[in-house]
Amino acid sequence: MMRLHNLQPRPGSRHRVKRLGCGESSGHGKTSGKGHKGQKARSGGSIRLGFEGGQMPLIRRLPKRGFNNAAFHKRYAIVNLDDLNVFKAGTAVNEQLLRDSKLVRGHFVGIKILGDGELKHGLKVEADKISTAAREKIEKAGGTITLREKGAAVAAGSSTEEPSGAPAPKAIAKKKSKNSAKAKKKASRES
Repeated sequence: MMRLHNLQPRPGSRHRVKRLGCGESSGHGKTSGKGHKGQKARSGGSIRLGFEGGQMPLIRRLPKRGFNNAAFHKRYAIVNLDDLNVFKAGTAVNEQLLRDSKLVRGHFVGIKILGDGELKHGLKVEADKISTAAREKIEKAGGTITLREKGAAVAAGSSTEEPSGAPAPKAIAKKKSKNSAKAKKKASRES
């Protein structure tokens, strides 16, 4: 039976402090568990992960293999039709409303609507992508779908926008100055 006098922490939740350099019989005396000399016995003498003393490390000796699209992968926030039933009939459902209602969060390129579940009433849905099943179910319930244009400005609070195809004004100015310099050089050669 638990009483005030026999309360104690859960076994394994608390550990005794390892007192270093307090006599050989403690097991952590003299060299304090660091062994004899060398880089790792010194203060701050740690070696980075994978370092093999200067020889070509294993990670570089093995060939690269496979494919990884993490650098250019576009992540879409997934919303199912079941989730949209929280809104009243006729509501205009867009990214900002989905963020405010905590149905989507974090960083993503756009919203994708999937057809999992049934929609009970008509809604005005604005999204970047939509599955055919979701489109049919929304239209059957009396709702409408608006697909956003690629590169459209995303509501405040959202993250990565898709880069538009047009170059930045600074880049255009640089290109023009390079082209004019080339033209001058060519003209001076010809004359």
